[in-house]
Amino acid sequence: MRLCAYTPGIARLRAAPLGAALLAAVLLGAPRAANAQPFQGVYVNLGAGYDLVPDSGAAPPSGFSGSNVQLRRDDGFAGLGSFGYAFGNGFRLELEGSYRQNGLNGLTGTTSPTSATGTIQNYGVMTNLLFDMDIGQSWLYPYLGGGVGYGWDRLSGARLSQAGTSFSSTDSAGGFAYQAIAGLSFPVSGVPGLSVTAEYRYHSVVGDETFHGTTPSGTASLSLGTQHDHDFMLGVRYAFGVTPPPMPTPVPTPAAAAAPAPAPARSYLVFFDWDKATLTTRAQQIIKEAADNSTKVSYTRIEVNGYTDTSGTPQYNQGLSMRRAQAVAAELVKDGVPQGAISIQGFGETHLLVPTGSGVREPQNRRVEIIIR
Repeated sequence: MRLCAYTPGIARLRAAPLGAALLAAVLLGAPRAANAQPFQGVYVNLGAGYDLVPDSGAAPPSGFSGSNVQLRRDDGFAGLGSFGYAFGNGFRLELEGSYRQNGLNGLTGTTSPTSATGTIQNYGVMTNLLFDMDIGQSWLYPYLGGGVGYGWDRLSGARLSQAGTSFSSTDSAGGFAYQAIAGLSFPVSGVPGLSVTAEYRYHSVVGDETFHGTTPSGTASLSLGTQHDHDFMLGVRYAFGVTPPPMPTPVPTPAAAAAPAPAPARSYLVFFDWDKATLTTRAQQIIKEAADNSTKVSYTRIEVNGYTDTSGTPQYNQGLSMRRAQAVAAELVKDGVPQGAISIQGFGETHLLVPTGSGVREPQNRRVEIIIR
């Protein structure tokens, strides 16, 4: 007779708060963490890595006795593939298929040592919601997310052995599954749309699962509680339809003026690379020229107005235009212009120099205008 078994309700109560807390944190906290990554369209993702597994509560087969019995699994392999769509505001929705495999190590808590052979394999189908974040670094985008779905566990060639008895099974069972995801993506320079990813995933299949098999005395079953997996994975993600940024158009150098020299210019344009607020060598030369010429004319103020093209979201572009204007203003002060004489404004993707539609990376629109009034 079976002397004892695990308590499924207790196993669920211990596991559920952890998973639920992780899932709630990533889904509710994500939009507050940073600006959304400007990424939109269909993508595919592949990943593989190490599957770290804790012991699982178990109700052992007939003839196996003990208390607080648990099934011990070896750490193993995890792999996944997914197909998704990014909405352009940071959120992504994807359909995922996953596979995990672990060796069986034995039962703990039995009255005599129990050995095990065979494997347990998990097949999962999940629907995931993720949020990509722009933290101001073009080489790094963190993301958080979670998912729900269904997981199937399969015992393959499983055999549990204890003094005087054994249990053999090749059977499958399944249940509701959920997961929480935290990751980092690293865009690959020179390959638009391709990123390398590093992830941690907490994955759980909610018990109870019952696997049928045989013992020397007849048929029997092994019941498992909620299964937990901690996955550490590396992968690649490719987004379709991402075009490379165009080469910046060089600012023409003013032709040498014939004598007599014309009056100093009062308007200057400084151009920027896509999604950048850093000054190029040419940009610094133009700012220096504007600062020098400001000493040759009378003025009441110097306006520094920042603009962007139409790629990215309006909210992100507004902030980017201000960062560009601030960078130019700081360089003017460095070149001798009094800070109190400078007014700074960011106009985002409005007032385009070259009219375009939404989502167009136009180099002439990524600019700051310096006006000496």
